Amino acid sequence: MRTKTLLLFAALAFSVCTALAAERDFYQLKIYHLKTAHQAERLDDFLEHAYLPALHRAGINHVGVFKPIAVTDGGLLTYILIPYPSYDQFAALDDRLQGDKVYQEAGKAYLLASHDAPPYDRIETILLNAFAGSPRLQLPDLTSPRSDRVYELRSYEGPTEAYYHNKVQMFNKGDEIGLFKRLGFNAVFYGEVVAGSRMPNLMYLTTFENKKSRDEHWAAFGKDEYWKELSAMPEYQNNVSRNQQLFLYPTEYSDY
Repeated sequence: MRTKTLLLFAALAFSVCTALAAERDFYQLKIYHLKTAHQAERLDDFLEHAYLPALHRAGINHVGVFKPIAVTDGGLLTYILIPYPSYDQFAALDDRLQGDKVYQEAGKAYLLASHDAPPYDRIETILLNAFAGSPRLQLPDLTSPRSDRVYELRSYEGPTEAYYHNKVQMFNKGDEIGLFKRLGFNAVFYGEVVAGSRMPNLMYLTTFENKKSRDEHWAAFGKDEYWKELSAMPEYQNNVSRNQQLFLYPTEYSDY
């Protein structure tokens, strides 16, 4: 009887956790590292004509594809942000793609590439849970040409797990998210990194019409009275040990 009770409790707890997780997006950030322009062209063709259409058929929409505005030390890079309504959808994707004959045919040149002519150097993956204060991906409200837009991907590492959670709390309970929204930063997502090469870590993506707009928004942020008050609070000190900024632009075939 005791064993049955424990099993019932465990099943109930799992159901509750699954339900709570389903209330927030689960993000996959794929970073393709490329060596040549030819690889970049092959990857673009695969993403535009095979991968994104397959994701759409699987019910995964609003997939972002971005490239660095300036050349980076890491060489040629392509970033893909994939939002899933739940972890289960992410876990089932590979099997779904394996059974998608249209995808297999459209992506054949990429999927069946020879070992001595690979379409990329390597793939890096970062997995994230959406913040409680911003549980779903938000499409940016922009009208400028895509080539002019600036998408700023920020990564905040914490010195310890406790300080990292404190910074997440600063966004949620401290309403740093609300401050970004009030100032019109057009944030696409805020996420807690649950698997990646840099941890403990959070990431978020803000978007702007152009570089001038980006600089004006951050100038207003630094002068904002609420930010001055929030950043001076004793409980929110020393919670970021490393801050990385990446400036990206969306490809023409990106969903936004």
